[in-house]
Parts: sequence; structure tokens; C-alpha cells
Amino acid sequence: MTAQKTISTTLRIAVGQLNPTVGDIAGNLAKLRDARADAARHGADLLLLTELFLSGYPPEDLVVRPAFLRACRKAVEALAADTADGGPGIVVGFPRQDETGRYNSVAVLDGGEIIAIRDKVDLPNYGEFDEKRVFSQGAMPGPVNFRGVRLGIPICEDIWGELGVCETLAESGAELLLVPNGSPYYRGKMDIRHQVAIGQVIETGLPMLYANQLGGQDELVFDGASFAINADRSLAFQMSQFEEAVSVSEWRKGESGWTCQRGTMSRLPENEEADYRACMLGFRDYVNKNGFKNVVLGLSGGIDSAICAALAVDALGEERVRAVMLPYRYTSAASFKDAEDCARALGCRYDTIPIEEPVQGFLGALSDMFEGTESGITEENLQSRTRGTILMALSNKFGSMVVTTGNKSEMSVGYATLYGDMNGGFNPIKDLYKMQVYGLSRWRNDNVPPGALGPSGEVIPKNIIDKAPSAELRPDQTDQDSLPPYPVLDDILECLVEKEMGTEEIVARGHDVATVHRIEHLLYLAEYKRRQSAPGVKITRKNFGRDRRYPITNRFRDR
Repeated sequence: MTAQKTISTTLRIAVGQLNPTVGDIAGNLAKLRDARADAARHGADLLLLTELFLSGYPPEDLVVRPAFLRACRKAVEALAADTADGGPGIVVGFPRQDETGRYNSVAVLDGGEIIAIRDKVDLPNYGEFDEKRVFSQGAMPGPVNFRGVRLGIPICEDIWGELGVCETLAESGAELLLVPNGSPYYRGKMDIRHQVAIGQVIETGLPMLYANQLGGQDELVFDGASFAINADRSLAFQMSQFEEAVSVSEWRKGESGWTCQRGTMSRLPENEEADYRACMLGFRDYVNKNGFKNVVLGLSGGIDSAICAALAVDALGEERVRAVMLPYRYTSAASFKDAEDCARALGCRYDTIPIEEPVQGFLGALSDMFEGTESGITEENLQSRTRGTILMALSNKFGSMVVTTGNKSEMSVGYATLYGDMNGGFNPIKDLYKMQVYGLSRWRNDNVPPGALGPSGEVIPKNIIDKAPSAELRPDQTDQDSLPPYPVLDDILECLVEKEMGTEEIVARGHDVATVHRIEHLLYLAEYKRRQSAPGVKITRKNFGRDRRYPITNRFRDR
């Protein structure tokens, strides 16, 4: 065991903005050790990791398993032993169990020992968070003495809630707040994080170092963008967003306390760029962390499948993406050309499998049952379900994950075929409204995001963006035959879903009352479809599934 060093007036804290995998304790431990070695090379005194880093976040009901908790504790003890080398200390998140309960905790490691453990006090239980199911509330924490510096370590929601955790730490002598976080992305989240942090800095008079997780976990994307706010409310340190990194922040103690010296100040993406990079990161991690070697998707010549193909190539590389055109008699010549042009621009494999014969086979098999009825939606859906069956056959045969390509506008109102175009393992645009899809498509044609493996230039042909969207399940069909124009539809849906507005309020915005009532009805009616849909990246404040949990059986209508 090595005795703790004493800090005088300078403290170098490395932030490990890393991408853990839930349940991969050995892999997360190895990643942490690499980060500590990197921090040591840069002269760091302390390495700050993110919330529940060793288990991955959120671990959900994994923490109910005693064997999992024992493995996490064993990893913490191994890390503590590592710190006997005199190198950087460690602040690391892990789930723990003792005789009083199960906790979302951090351990502070130094000198070969676990020198302190602190538990999360404010357990979030809204939106994507469900921590009260699996964790007990921790006691109000005091500061931790690390090499002579009194560190306050509130955990994520402890700075967001109203339980006064940061105030308690300040009153009990903390000099500096270090905050391990697992804060998921949605558009505009960075401004909210900065505001929350500044609010606590004002309340306590203490500077704050905010470390946030990176990477995709099922529907959630953790975007990193760790930062520091000085006591004067200035942004002193800003790490990159959507990129794994270890960065060192240097702190100096003066007459008025500790101050972060200006260092890393990364540019943060906004709007379309941020959304696109979130979709790309979430998609990449879902495919790679679940062990898929490649993906397959139907490329129809429409904008939704085109942007999904672009995201797939950007995330995985052209060699891991297979696009398939599945034409029927209603597929237009323009769609043939647009799909082929898109695949060629992206450089991915492109195949054509006509579905005329299998569709006619289904219709023939059903002819006696359907005799005397009119052709309509059932026959149209057979086309979609035939395509879904073929894509799933390719998945089974070659081990490829099927990419689902429906947007949030369509998923909201049920404009999608169950066991047809809804087939698949993951949907990178599930939480993007149709007009957002257009915006991201235009942005991608003009930009290549950092870390993308796809080509530059126009990867989504202009004709795909400009033409009227159509499912092409009958002659001369367009989406607007069945739905309001997408700018109108998206505004109504955002009011209903994100803002939970009443129909009278929505009509007051200038919308037709019958249209608003119809969209509300379709939204509720399609709940059973959404329950059976593939997971997809969360981009908006309220996605379907984790954030919005409406009953399938539901007769309420706001009239």
C-alpha cells in the first residue's frame, strides 16, 4: 500500500469520457486501465469516470443478480490494488449491495485502497430512467478527502433534482464538485446541462467538473461533451461530443478556491449535425455491441431508406452494408434509378429481388378466401410483408441484421405494415419526424460527420429529396393521399407527443379541427404496432417506449 500524496495548489484531473458496454465488466475494466495509463502519461493526479462505468449504464435489472454485483465489486477491488503504484487515483461508478440495500455508487481509489464510497441520493424515475425499481436511496454525502483536497461527488441526478445534495456538500466543506453522469442525448440537451450545472455553481459557490458517458445503449445515446464550470460561472473546459476521449483538466487553488485553467475547448455540433451523429453512434454501437457482422436493408428509392443506408455506411463502412431493391409492378422507373444511384454513391452492395412472383403466390393461395371481396389495403400490405419476409430470409441465411427504416411521423399514425416494413432489428431514424429526415438528408449531402466511414459528396440523390414520398403500393400513390402534408402532420404530432397538448390548444395554432382529431385517433390506435416495433435511437425529448408509455387498450379521445 502507498500512502496518499498531498496536493498543494495544483490538481490535474483526467476525465475518462469512455464508451462502456453494459454487462462487459472485464472489457470495461480493461478500457479503464488503458485510460488510467493515458492519464498517468499526462501527469494526472486523478481519473474521473462516469456513472456506473464498470457495469455500463443503464444496467437495468442486471443489478438484481447477486453474481453481477459480486463481479462489479471484485473489479473495484482490483482497480484499488492498481493504485498502489503511486499513479493517478480513480473515481469510478459501480452498483453495490450491502446489508442496507442496493446502491448506485462511486468508489474513490488511491494508495492501493478504496478510500471512500458514496451513494446516489436522488434516484430518477421519469422518462428513460427507472432507478427506484432497482436501487435504494443513498444517505446525504459528505466530501471525500483526496490527497488533502475535499471533493464533493454528487452522482448525476444529485445535481438535477431538488434534494439539496450539492448544498449539503458545500456546507460540509467540499472545495470542488466532481459529477459522474449518465446523461442521454436529445436535441438541445447541452444547453440544459450547462444551465443545471451553472445553477448548482451559483447555489454552492463551488466549481464543477461534469463527466458524461459516451456511446449507444439500446435506444439511448450518451453523447459525452464533458465540461467544467468555474465558480464565476464561466465555461473553462469542454470536451468533444460523440467522441471517446481522455482529457486532462488542470486546477489551481487560489485565495478564492479552486479554478479550472482554460484547456480543452472543443466545438460542439448543433441541430442536424448533432442529430445525425447521435443516430450514427447509436446505430454503430447497437450493431457492434450485439455482435452483428453486417446489415441488410430494403432500398426503395425513398428518402427514409436512403438516409438509413447513408447512416449504415457512415457507421459501419460500405463493405458491411447490403442494400436490396424489392420491386413490384407499381415500382416506378424513377425509384429504380434513385435506389441504384444512392447505392452507387454510397459504394455499398446493391441487389435486386423482384417480388411479383411471391406476391402472386400469396394472392393465389388466398384467392378462395378472398373471393367476392374488393382489392384494397390487405393486398397492398401483402407487398410489404413479402418484402419483410425476404429481408428476414437474407438475415437468417447470412447473419445480417435487418435495418428498419420507418420515421417517427409514420410510426405515430400507424402508416407502417406490421410484419412488413416494420421487420428488423434496429431503426436509426425511429425518433426522427419526416421533416427532420429531410433536414438531416440535406445536411449529410453537404457534410461528412467526424468518424463517418462513408464518402463525401451527394450520397442521397437530389431527386429522392425533391420528389413526393410514396409507398408505391398502388398506381400513382403518394403519402399525402392518406396523411396531411408532413409539415402539418409533424407539428400536430409534436404537440400531441412531446408537449402533451390538448386538441383545442392544437387547433388554436391554426390546424383544422377534424384533422387534429383524426391524427389523435390514429396516434392512439397505432400503439399496438409500436409495442412490436424494433428499437431505435432516441433523438427527441419524448421517444416511443421509454419516454411515452401509453396503454394499448385506450378509449380516451380529447373531444
